Amino acid sequence: MTTQPESSAPLLSLIIPMFNAGSDFAACVQALLAQTLTSLEIIIVDDGSTDGSGERADAYAQQHPHVRVIHQTNGGVSRARNAGLAVARGKYVSFPDADDTMDAAMYQTLVEMAERDNLDAAQCNAEWFFKASQQVKPLIPLDRLTSTEVLSGPEWLNKALQTHRYMHVVWLGIYRRELIEQLKLYFEPGLHHQDIPWTTEFMLNAQRVRYTDKVLYCYYMHDASISNRKRTGQRNVEYQRHYLRIAQLLEELNARYRHKVKIYPAFHYQITHEALSVCHCIRREPEESARQAMIADLFATQTHRRMLRNARGIKQWYQLLLWLSRIYRWRKK
Repeated sequence: MTTQPESSAPLLSLIIPMFNAGSDFAACVQALLAQTLTSLEIIIVDDGSTDGSGERADAYAQQHPHVRVIHQTNGGVSRARNAGLAVARGKYVSFPDADDTMDAAMYQTLVEMAERDNLDAAQCNAEWFFKASQQVKPLIPLDRLTSTEVLSGPEWLNKALQTHRYMHVVWLGIYRRELIEQLKLYFEPGLHHQDIPWTTEFMLNAQRVRYTDKVLYCYYMHDASISNRKRTGQRNVEYQRHYLRIAQLLEELNARYRHKVKIYPAFHYQITHEALSVCHCIRREPEESARQAMIADLFATQTHRRMLRNARGIKQWYQLLLWLSRIYRWRKK
């Protein structure tokens, strides 16, 4: 694989947070090294791994000049991504996960889209790979959304959210680094699913975005992943607080940008959708004390009112009123 001279900035910086990636890390790196795009740098941020992943990353860097490794004490995905952004030199950046893989032409496809149409972001479709069942399914089915023309960021976000399959994940595309720096858009340390407010704010400021329905990224679903891990008790209480915080951040973004861009109904819908996920977790929680703690958090953060302010559509209003009636019934004062 050819690389750009040191003095020449690459077109793309790939920032990969890594913590104890285990055996999945090798497949990810091989997929990154196999990319047909030659003008790229790979920045692996070892977030305090203790399973030898950091040493394996160093070995890759010694063999491949376009691979760089940053070692830091464990601070979470957001701090790792911020550390990568601080040293990235690419015109565009992306953030693949250390346990996923991608098509060899993924980044060449997205960069060519961005360069041809002067895009702030180019996004693609992905597939879920369920390790337990070995089943694969697309993130966004073609009957929900096909490739788009150039859209503004808000227009694209509205179209994507209306599929009810789109996910606010930073690994789904590439993003113009200059815009990120102008916005001082960094990831909030300690907040799980920080992708949601990050991608929302980026798209609210993006002028030109395109989506291709080509499935170019493979996201592996397994029990060890943060998003797929089953939690009960106090751990569940603490985890649901992240969703309550995300709902608050999304509402604040709508308020901050309402005079600059069109705030579509789907943007409001998303707020209530994220908060309703907490209601589902309250119902599934087996420990009564944890259930009451989550209910208390929901009211303390005024999330019940936030959901009422942002509910859109008959179906969501029905779901919301149903859930609130349950929550009030379960609540012990």
